[in-house]
Amino acid sequence: MELIDVMSGALLVTLGIAAFHPEFRRRIVRLNRRGRTLHAILAIVPLAIGLHSLSHAIVPFSPVPSGLGTLLALVALIVTSVLLVTRRIQPADTNRTRRVLVVGAHPDDLELGCGGTLAKLIDEGAEVHAIVMTNGSVGAEGDTRVTEAETAARFLGIASVQVFDEPDTNLHLVENRLMQLIEETIKRVEPDLIFTHSAHDHHQDHESVHRATLRAARGHQSILCFESPSATREFSPSVFVDVSEYTDIKVHAVHEHRDQRRKPYMHANVLLGITAFRGRQARCDHAEGFEPVRLAFSTIGVN
Repeated sequence: MELIDVMSGALLVTLGIAAFHPEFRRRIVRLNRRGRTLHAILAIVPLAIGLHSLSHAIVPFSPVPSGLGTLLALVALIVTSVLLVTRRIQPADTNRTRRVLVVGAHPDDLELGCGGTLAKLIDEGAEVHAIVMTNGSVGAEGDTRVTEAETAARFLGIASVQVFDEPDTNLHLVENRLMQLIEETIKRVEPDLIFTHSAHDHHQDHESVHRATLRAARGHQSILCFESPSATREFSPSVFVDVSEYTDIKVHAVHEHRDQRRKPYMHANVLLGITAFRGRQARCDHAEGFEPVRLAFSTIGVN
């Protein structure tokens, strides 16, 4: 049994296991294009090479040469270093600090509707704030969904997220209250740009939040309406944001809402299908589409 094989194998296995730590995974996925694939490499390769080294130490007459493990480790280190440099997301330079407010009806609405755009805005220097009108307690555990909303917001880099306890599925009963909450938030945040639900949506709560937002932001110059899984055929975006580098980030943010992961619209293939379709309309690989209520182009500031 060679001591060097045991030591190197144990170290690599430890590094591979450590790579599964949620915070490490979050940073790799959030900061790199195809971050989920890169994280898998960083976790699986050290484990595989480490186990190989340990097996060679235990079975000295292994047909696989011991030097192969060292060679593979070196190659993996070089490849991983190159990927970490070349696949890192490089947001466009901007001299403008923008404030953005996003208003949703339920936890996960924001990530589903504009998660990629929010991540891109944040990387370009915007300060994003979010408010969610219900804790999504109908058919789920409200406290759990609030925690998931906070986790997803932290992953994206949202400056603040506030989840209110208005009546889930019955927001039409409290539209004046919604308007007041949104109006107070607009005064506090002073956003340059506001995102909210579209009027073209089958879900009654989404319609109520749309109406309340438009009333609360009646004097605001830039309001964009995002697409939700319950959007109707009438949803027709004319503003698009290229999120080709942010598809993994959008999927990861949506999947932070683990309580809802069994819903068909939460699946990665569905999310990527929508962004690919909107990307085709926008003449890029992947995009998120928005209906403008009104839009001052000096305020959106994304490429």
